[in-house]
Amino acid sequence: MDIPDGEPLIRRATSADVVGTAETWLRSYDAALPTVRRAHTDDEVRDYFRYVVIPERETWVAEAAGEIVGMMVLHENRLDQLYLAPDWRGRGLGDRFVTLAKERFPSGLDLWTFQVNTPAHRFYERHGFAEAERTDGAANEEREPDVRYVWRP
Repeated sequence: MDIPDGEPLIRRATSADVVGTAETWLRSYDAALPTVRRAHTDDEVRDYFRYVVIPERETWVAEAAGEIVGMMVLHENRLDQLYLAPDWRGRGLGDRFVTLAKERFPSGLDLWTFQVNTPAHRFYERHGFAEAERTDGAANEEREPDVRYVWRP
């Protein structure tokens, strides 16, 4: 795939990407979800990326100038995580990740996002995802009300 100059390269994550991917997740989560309690410490998040996310999940990263600026995790038919470095939001990178997710799972995807994350709702709805369920958050670690979205071609 030809990437225009200055555009991040999206590629599969490797073990060498653990630190950059976890740090991108931490920065993005804190910027996008300032009112949502994180269920794990920074070090626990880093360990989760080291021992679970990178080795056991289909993890993709966006790299620009040698730095991880976005990450996406696919698991089964779920878009499990999509986080961008704060200064990369609104620049088309999330669109590229969602396009890739749909290519990888052409029969459909689902995802969860927090109810307070209205920018994410707009983003996913723009990409053809439809709200399927709302919960009070009792089943997630953060105990934060959430929304399940589905995309079917």
